[in-house]
Amino acid sequence: MADRTSRLGVRRKEKTAESKVNDERDKDKGKEKAVKKPDKLLTKDEKSPELSKADEKKSNGETEGATGAEAKTSEGTGEFQPIELPPFEIVTGERMSPFFFKFQFRNVEYSSGRNKTFLCFRVDTAGGDTEPLKGYMEDEHAMAHVEEAFFQQVLPNSSKEHEVTWFVSSSPCADCAAKLATILQQRKKLHLTIFCSRLFEWEQPEIREGLKALVKAGCKLRMMKPADFQLVWEMYVDKEDEEFTPWEDCKENYEYYLEKLGDILN
Repeated sequence: MADRTSRLGVRRKEKTAESKVNDERDKDKGKEKAVKKPDKLLTKDEKSPELSKADEKKSNGETEGATGAEAKTSEGTGEFQPIELPPFEIVTGERMSPFFFKFQFRNVEYSSGRNKTFLCFRVDTAGGDTEPLKGYMEDEHAMAHVEEAFFQQVLPNSSKEHEVTWFVSSSPCADCAAKLATILQQRKKLHLTIFCSRLFEWEQPEIREGLKALVKAGCKLRMMKPADFQLVWEMYVDKEDEEFTPWEDCKENYEYYLEKLGDILN
């Protein structure tokens, strides 16, 4: 899979103060790990904000007892021996924290620190005989990107007719776009709509061709407008009584990305 450590787009940089805050947060978390994560079903809700730092790390894909800075001392020698870290996993839940939403979904030009993808989903079954399946997933570049992990964990090999709606913090990379196109070609009863906060490396030819192929395979590709951010806030964020306030340039950035997406698909 392509690396997601960079983001291109819009006209205005994020405020320096916010970057400093997020840099400090990243330092406290320890170095982020691998790629996207396929393992758990939708049985694990996100940890509440009151949890300890150790629990918070585990909720973000870290395993208890080992971080990038830890090591053990060999008996008698005083030398530090490296600890082998386990791979990161796909994290799933029903609602994410307000901090994650405001940081990861912000449709900014530069996406420093946003080296993973958040995906909020809704799955409706034809006929409406079952309750819609809703939740969110996040990856940290471990084994599979979150788009692929969705079809491994949430909707594997179903022959029923489904309407699937995603709200993602970043559009698919070239590899993910190709895999999604293949899935849509193989599963004719699957209808997929993707709302993207940002366009990932939209100037790269392979990315542009991947998005075109994805749309040709039947995917409806959209950019998230302010009302869509409000919807995600209401449905997928553990907001309690906090009201959603669109960030500066939210609408302007949406219009910019909308224009770029039109250039790619036309």
